[in-house]
Amino acid sequence: MNMKLPNFNVKDLMREAGSTISTQVSRVVQLTEEKLNLTSDKTELDSHFEALIERGEATKNLTEKIVKDTEALLVPNPGNRVEDFIFEKIEKKKPQRLSNIEYLGLDLIEAGGTFGPDGSYGAALIKTGQTEQRLGQVERDFIANTGMCFIQPLRKFLDGEMRTITKEKGILETKRLDLDACKSRVRKARSMIGQQAKDGVSPEQMLEQAERELRVAQSEFDRQAEITKLLLEGVGSTQATHLRYLHAFVESQVRYFSQCNKIMNELQKELSSLGGDGPKYEVMCVDDEIDSNRNDIQTEPLNYQRARVLCSYDAKDNLELNLIANEVIFVAECTPLNSDYMHGKQGLLKGLVPKAFLEIMDD
Repeated sequence: MNMKLPNFNVKDLMREAGSTISTQVSRVVQLTEEKLNLTSDKTELDSHFEALIERGEATKNLTEKIVKDTEALLVPNPGNRVEDFIFEKIEKKKPQRLSNIEYLGLDLIEAGGTFGPDGSYGAALIKTGQTEQRLGQVERDFIANTGMCFIQPLRKFLDGEMRTITKEKGILETKRLDLDACKSRVRKARSMIGQQAKDGVSPEQMLEQAERELRVAQSEFDRQAEITKLLLEGVGSTQATHLRYLHAFVESQVRYFSQCNKIMNELQKELSSLGGDGPKYEVMCVDDEIDSNRNDIQTEPLNYQRARVLCSYDAKDNLELNLIANEVIFVAECTPLNSDYMHGKQGLLKGLVPKAFLEIMDD
């Protein structure tokens, strides 16, 4: 079988490579001159565009900090965070490791068994160890919920929208450098008008060529600037979405600390029933002593029903949920009853939803 090989022109390939390298070097020189204030030919963006770029950079940098700090809160051990990151990148299941509080629980249980579970101290050690293990499971659930409702969405924003914006900004900067280089060539060609032709090309021809290249460069720059501006203008609208993620994170924290407080109060009662001397100081329970007069706080309704969303709805404020047509959510009557709204659950997100947009599915 005769296989026809592609016809490579080595000279053409070398010429293209040389041209690419020359262009890259020219851009580096331009950037260096701008950094050193050796040129005043830089094309400036309008103030609105500059403000959009600054806001975009601030959004990216601060969101990265929030994600990093939240991850450090959930997994304090930096070695474990690095290990989790590696397993995530190679798409393998993360190792199931015990937390410090779970290790404490195991050691307390072992000590209680050794000292004798029939004695007050041994029994108290075992009960405390079992409680520490319960706290460890609650902590594990909190970490998983926070990762799903807060960290993952913010990461998706950084890896998706912000990465695209960064890429388009880089292209815009390249187009800007090319545009400035074309402007410089036009100025140089105009300064040569009236001189003799060089290499058979008259100054007028050089000017015509340079102006043609300038028009193309200006068009490409304007088009890329419009693309980048549209993307940057969309960054502001993401704050409403990120606010919902923040609400979900705070709610997860509230639930976690509430569960921990309940578990420890139960342990305290169990230890009291075992006898022995209790603490010589008064223990203040958060739920009993802080904000005890806030009787107007409503508990979350338990009688949820499924409901189908009839048509899409944009939340008017932070108390409401955004709805998408035909999605199924859980709803319950508000307390006290409200003729216009219901209490809705959308995954980990919760808020008010208008009744007129719902069709109850559970009778």
